[in-house]
Amino acid sequence: MQKRRVLIMGAAGRDFHNFNVRYRNDSQVEVVTFTATQIPDIEGRVYPAELAGPLYPAGIPIYAEEELSNLIKSLHVDEVVFSYSDVPHTYVMHKASQVIAAGATFSMLGAAQTMVKSHKPIVAVCAVRTGVGKSQTTRKVCDTLKAMGKKVVAVRHPMPYGDLTAQVCQRFASYADLDHHKCTIEEREEYEPHIDRGVIVYAGIDYERILRAAEQEADVIVWDGGNNDTPFFKPDVHITLVDPHRPGHELLYHPGESNLRMADVIVINKIETANPESVSLVRESVARINPAAIVIDGASPIFVEDMNLLRGKRVLVIEDGPTLTHGEMAYGAGVVAAKKFGAAELVDPRPYAVGTIKATFEKFSHMGALLPAMGYGAKQISELKRTIEATPCDTVLIATPIDLRRVLKIDKNTTRVRYELQEIGKPTLQDVLAKL
Repeated sequence: MQKRRVLIMGAAGRDFHNFNVRYRNDSQVEVVTFTATQIPDIEGRVYPAELAGPLYPAGIPIYAEEELSNLIKSLHVDEVVFSYSDVPHTYVMHKASQVIAAGATFSMLGAAQTMVKSHKPIVAVCAVRTGVGKSQTTRKVCDTLKAMGKKVVAVRHPMPYGDLTAQVCQRFASYADLDHHKCTIEEREEYEPHIDRGVIVYAGIDYERILRAAEQEADVIVWDGGNNDTPFFKPDVHITLVDPHRPGHELLYHPGESNLRMADVIVINKIETANPESVSLVRESVARINPAAIVIDGASPIFVEDMNLLRGKRVLVIEDGPTLTHGEMAYGAGVVAAKKFGAAELVDPRPYAVGTIKATFEKFSHMGALLPAMGYGAKQISELKRTIEATPCDTVLIATPIDLRRVLKIDKNTTRVRYELQEIGKPTLQDVLAKL
């Protein structure tokens, strides 16, 4: 029987997982290539044979998504499987039209087809968009479970940007582990806050293997989702965050709407800074699409280390990168804090940006006077540092989930913004998790 020739469209995460759980051992399918987008320098590499399995002794090549139409024709592709997240529904269908026009079938795997089942309880924290507040919600879930006397292990959505063979199953319990695995800024932003709370974090590429390792040292496993992707593990409690700063987005982005529909619990976050009409619109969407879900109202109050370094100062705000890029937010917690505490000016770093930082501003033109903390590798981290150094300001306000001063030296006055989830009224996450 002739094998069905499959191309997987991805961004170095969901695509690899879909391959591992659905195609790696399927002798009736040949995955001829991955295409990649969103992540710098991923194309031109190979998904290694050690991970691809015995059916792929030479591994699987990774090409840039720009080559999609030509690849379908030159590689005689039968089916293209879309496997990445936080894109508008219209974007997905434009890609489908491109695939169909090139002569292949366009498909997506169902969430249930790609969820690995655990022997331990799973709490999944997901969202309808990047930048809604998954990180602080995951921290709150972990703190709540620990207060109940449970041993908690967090498993983070994949971010395999380095040597893939070295990232099959990674365990992080200390800053030394972050250095050992040569973590990027994006990876540190997700792992460090857990480590600070004494929570072990797993991540990597092979999530069946990761889950089995995490089960050995956990009473409860918390799935720490990335972007607005669906969980890799079958959850016992599925928590989805929605954002009243982007009303309507809960129904317009893939696969965020799936998370909204599957959720057991929906957290409406950032209520304290959102327009009341926008909160009402989001609440109406939730009631219409998933009326059975438990709804929790939440806020993400801001805390600043030293307010005096902001008042009356020219401030360079460094925001969480994915919130601004994938999440399409025009600002983040840093801009809110700078204005709240009396900054005289938000300094625009765009005239001083270099390399890939400059290219990021050109690609995501909706961003204003702020700097996204892009750091997918040593080169980009160096370019971020050079951009900071070249931007004239009195204070650098760090609004990233980690303290950037641990990653790069900033020879300017610095202060940092923190934000945590605060539930408003009842029910609370503790009420929900107590039932688990």
